[in-house]
Amino acid sequence: MSSRRMTSKGRVTVPAEIRKKIGLVPGTLVEFELREDGVLLRKSIEDVHPVDRVYGLLRLDRSTDELMDEMRGPRPSSGV
Repeated sequence: MSSRRMTSKGRVTVPAEIRKKIGLVPGTLVEFELREDGVLLRKSIEDVHPVDRVYGLLRLDRSTDELMDEMRGPRPSSGV
Protein backbone atom coordinates (compact mmCIF):
# COMPACT_ATOMS: atom_id res chain seq x y z
CA MET A 1 0.00 0.00 0.00
CA SER A 2 1.29 3.46 -0.79
CA SER A 3 2.33 5.95 1.88
CA ARG A 4 0.20 8.99 2.70
CA ARG A 5 1.37 12.36 3.94
CA MET A 6 -0.21 13.82 7.07
CA THR A 7 -1.60 17.35 6.82
CA SER A 8 -0.73 20.15 9.24
CA LYS A 9 -4.05 19.39 10.99
CA GLY A 10 -3.10 15.73 11.54
CA ARG A 11 -5.33 14.35 8.82
CA VAL A 12 -4.48 11.36 6.64
CA THR A 13 -6.50 9.99 3.72
CA VAL A 14 -7.35 6.30 4.07
CA PRO A 15 -7.07 4.72 0.63
CA ALA A 16 -10.41 3.91 -1.03
CA GLU A 17 -9.54 0.20 -1.30
CA ILE A 18 -9.12 -0.04 2.48
CA ARG A 19 -12.22 2.06 3.23
CA LYS A 20 -14.32 -0.20 1.02
CA LYS A 21 -12.85 -3.44 2.38
CA ILE A 22 -13.54 -2.64 6.05
CA GLY A 23 -16.70 -0.60 5.54
CA LEU A 24 -15.52 2.88 6.45
CA VAL A 25 -18.08 5.50 5.44
CA PRO A 26 -18.33 9.14 6.48
CA GLY A 27 -19.14 9.28 10.19
CA THR A 28 -17.67 5.84 11.01
CA LEU A 29 -15.85 5.79 14.33
CA VAL A 30 -12.28 4.49 14.19
CA GLU A 31 -9.89 3.47 16.95
CA PHE A 32 -6.14 3.93 17.12
CA GLU A 33 -4.06 1.43 19.06
CA LEU A 34 -0.45 2.25 19.85
CA ARG A 35 1.80 -0.81 19.43
CA GLU A 36 5.54 -1.35 19.75
CA ASP A 37 5.94 -1.61 15.98
CA GLY A 38 3.57 1.23 15.04
CA VAL A 39 -0.07 2.23 15.22
CA LEU A 40 -3.12 0.13 14.34
CA LEU A 41 -6.20 1.85 12.91
CA ARG A 42 -9.42 -0.14 12.99
CA LYS A 43 -13.13 0.37 12.64
CA SER A 44 -14.61 0.99 16.07
CA ILE A 45 -17.23 -1.22 17.62
CA GLU A 46 -19.95 1.21 18.63
CA ASP A 47 -21.15 1.03 22.24
CA VAL A 48 -24.80 1.36 21.17
CA HIS A 49 -26.41 -1.67 19.57
CA PRO A 50 -28.20 -0.76 16.30
CA VAL A 51 -31.50 -2.07 17.70
CA ASP A 52 -31.17 0.26 20.70
CA ARG A 53 -31.05 3.23 18.33
CA VAL A 54 -34.49 2.45 16.89
CA TYR A 55 -36.16 0.82 19.92
CA GLY A 56 -39.48 2.49 20.64
CA LEU A 57 -39.71 4.41 17.35
CA LEU A 58 -42.32 2.13 15.79
CA ARG A 59 -45.87 2.76 16.95
CA LEU A 60 -48.18 -0.20 16.47
CA ASP A 61 -51.96 -0.32 16.49
CA ARG A 62 -51.91 -3.91 17.83
CA SER A 63 -50.00 -5.77 20.51
CA THR A 64 -46.85 -7.71 19.71
CA ASP A 65 -48.68 -10.96 20.55
CA GLU A 66 -51.38 -10.17 17.97
CA LEU A 67 -48.76 -9.45 15.31
CA MET A 68 -46.87 -12.66 16.10
CA ASP A 69 -50.09 -14.69 15.91
CA GLU A 70 -50.80 -13.13 12.52
CA MET A 71 -47.34 -14.03 11.21
CA ARG A 72 -47.03 -17.51 12.76
CA GLY A 73 -50.63 -18.52 13.23
CA PRO A 74 -52.47 -18.79 16.52
CA ARG A 75 -50.62 -20.26 19.49
CA PRO A 76 -51.72 -23.75 20.54
CA SER A 77 -53.87 -23.89 23.65
CA SER A 78 -52.10 -25.16 26.75
CA GLY A 79 -54.70 -27.91 27.28
CA VAL A 80 -54.45 -27.51 31.05
